[in-house]
Amino acid sequence: MNNQKKQALNSIQTAKGQMEAIIKMIEDDRYCVDISNQILAAQSLLKKANLLILEQHLMHCVKEAFEQGNGSEKIDEIMGILSRISGK
Repeated sequence: MNNQKKQALNSIQTAKGQMEAIIKMIEDDRYCVDISNQILAAQSLLKKANLLILEQHLMHCVKEAFEQGNGSEKIDEIMGILSRISGK
């Protein structure tokens, strides 16, 4: 496992812990703004993990595909992901 994937895994594991805490906060009827702040923090960690995974994909899978002469398929994949991230 390379460094980007290790960092992404760490972020996802942290987000998982935050999600468990958010569930507990809701069950305990905690203050809505506090819950919302925790949700935003978890989302931020997931976005960070996604960027790390995409960076790893670009640096390895896409680079390799271009070296083998079939990079356009990988570009289409990345464009699909980017359009979903941007909401278009």
